[in-house]
Amino acid sequence: MPQNEYLLISRGQWDESASKEAVQGAIDRFYTWYEQGLSQGKLKRGSRLENRGKLVSKAGITDGPFAEAKELVGGYWFVVAGTLEEAAAIAAENPCLEFGLMLEVRPLEAARASASAVTNETPPAWRAAEA
Repeated sequence: MPQNEYLLISRGQWDESASKEAVQGAIDRFYTWYEQGLSQGKLKRGSRLENRGKLVSKAGITDGPFAEAKELVGGYWFVVAGTLEEAAAIAAENPCLEFGLMLEVRPLEAARASASAVTNETPPAWRAAEA
């Protein structure tokens, strides 16, 4: 079965009712899981994200605005799997899920962007015209 790449986006915040020690244990188990996934070829390198950044648009470059706290992105990694379901199953093994974090699993689009294709960036008015 051909292997595909999927983006894992880490979202959320730690469960505030958990102890810092318990969360640290999950973090330590995460790094073990992560390193094993890298060595097995199931994961590709990613990174945690810092709390700072810039928003770049046609209006210029500004500090934020950023997503609401409930939608914070903490980091990203890549999964190599045959299907989206397999990628989600690999992501479900992440120990940090026990303490409030969520992982969004997204297939990477192989095709080049096209204004005529319906994608996440397509405005609703364009979608209605296609129907």
